[in-house]
Amino acid sequence: MAAPVVVITGSTKGIGLAMAQAFLSRGCRVVVCGRDAEPVEQTVDSLGTQTIRERILGQACDVGDPDQVQALWDAAIRHFDRVDIWINNAGLNSIEQDFWQHDPEPIQAVIQTNLLGTLYGSRVAARGMIAQGHGRIYAMEGWGSGSERRRGSTLYGTSKAAIRYFARSITAELRSTPVQFGTLNPGLVDTDLLALSTRSGREGQVKLFLNLLGDRPETVGPALAEQVLADRRHGSSIVWLTPWRILGRLLLAPFRKRHIAD
Repeated sequence: MAAPVVVITGSTKGIGLAMAQAFLSRGCRVVVCGRDAEPVEQTVDSLGTQTIRERILGQACDVGDPDQVQALWDAAIRHFDRVDIWINNAGLNSIEQDFWQHDPEPIQAVIQTNLLGTLYGSRVAARGMIAQGHGRIYAMEGWGSGSERRRGSTLYGTSKAAIRYFARSITAELRSTPVQFGTLNPGLVDTDLLALSTRSGREGQVKLFLNLLGDRPETVGPALAEQVLADRRHGSSIVWLTPWRILGRLLLAPFRKRHIAD
């Protein structure tokens, strides 16, 4: 059987890039996606030898634009003939502040990327996968998906809370189709998204939690990729920072200092 084809939105950096590297190392064919063409090209060039690059396709795509999302699917089909796994990973954060202090531009950008990007990606992938007779789609959960609240995180948390509802609903709708839907929850990861939280006067608090419970993308990405490849359950929820992992880190905190935040 041919190697799986994996499309990962927002995969030029952070968790998306770490997952792309992990899927490639496991023999998959991968479509790397980012908003701008130059970072996409640079990412493809950085991902290994010519032999590995033959299993990579780079495609610029703003996931907030449904036409570009369709073009991403079409490019993957032209290049690899099919898409087996589609991961809606692209995401944006905002500076942490009370919601009414945000200008309209960041509100639109966060909702358009995190929520509409996931909806557009899932719509395109579901249609294409139903037509081809198989496939798996994943949405990326995050802070807010489990009703977590923190002052300053209303905008980002709202986008992720909506994804939790969407995932449950579309899972039910896809139950009678050949397409599986699931969610990925990476926990607290040291990425550019989290870095914005340090611009709100909460730098010390963020670093404390990151060193206590967080991880780096190169730790979380391969773990998620491994579980995605093994996953065969419709409605699955793949969680990295499980309650048991949290408990273990809290119990070991007095004896083992973790240094995740720079």
